Amino acid sequence: MAARNTARKRAFQILFEGDQRGADVLTVLADWIRLSRTDTRQPPVSEYTMQLVEGYAEHATRIDELIAQYAVDWTLDRMPVVDRNILRLGAYELIWVDETPDAVVLDEMVQLAKEFSTDESPSFVNGLLGRLKDLKPSLRRTGD
Repeated sequence: MAARNTARKRAFQILFEGDQRGADVLTVLADWIRLSRTDTRQPPVSEYTMQLVEGYAEHATRIDELIAQYAVDWTLDRMPVVDRNILRLGAYELIWVDETPDAVVLDEMVQLAKEFSTDESPSFVNGLLGRLKDLKPSLRRTGD
């Protein structure tokens, strides 16, 4: 499971970089892959990292709608960039990746918040993703 943990961390970093640069996450992903192939100091980008980033990109609009709808007293623009991207990754994996247990997704995203964000962020991330988990059966739109 350490490989999946690393894959999630790298996927988060790619989403974060795309958000910070105002770049498409698939472009950032391609940059990471290209760099890992040409620079031996860069770790390879795993298949699971690619799956997470590509899956997020496919559902990005719906994911942002859900986060905006269920984040009490927070708009996406006001949300810390780290938290916003942890939530994006977590929402994708929680709602669209059926083979990953919900508890694992929540735990992994809380761990990312502990590592990369503020002291308040883990409970914020857990609360919002927990709400999405409870509503999960009704959140996928037809065609998503």
